[in-house]
Amino acid sequence: QVQLVESGGGLVQPGGSLRLSCAASGNIFSIFNLYAMGWYRQAPGKQRELVAGITAGFTTTYADSVKGRFTISRDNAKKMVYLEMRTLKPEDTAVYYCNRNDGPTLLLSWGQGTPVTVSS
Repeated sequence: QVQLVESGGGLVQPGGSLRLSCAASGNIFSIFNLYAMGWYRQAPGKQRELVAGITAGFTTTYADSVKGRFTISRDNAKKMVYLEMRTLKPEDTAVYYCNRNDGPTLLLSWGQGTPVTVSS
């Protein structure tokens, strides 16, 4: 059983920054580094969407809406995935989750997520 725990969200003013963290634990040990991982978000009344991905080879991809503002990274030794968010906008308000990004059939159980609210 693999658990994902997200943290680092909060209330921030437009233009501000936040750094989200995702800790993976459980029976993953040496295979975490083989997973492609991603950060997803779900805004009120909307479907969950992928905003950033990072492959096992550290190649990163971003949704157009966050490109140039968000940076995803990973630390395999610590089994952590991070999302650095800058120049935040009100439309970035959502609950943010991390999970695998190897395809829908390989998703792990979703964690609780961490809420991000961008408001003045």
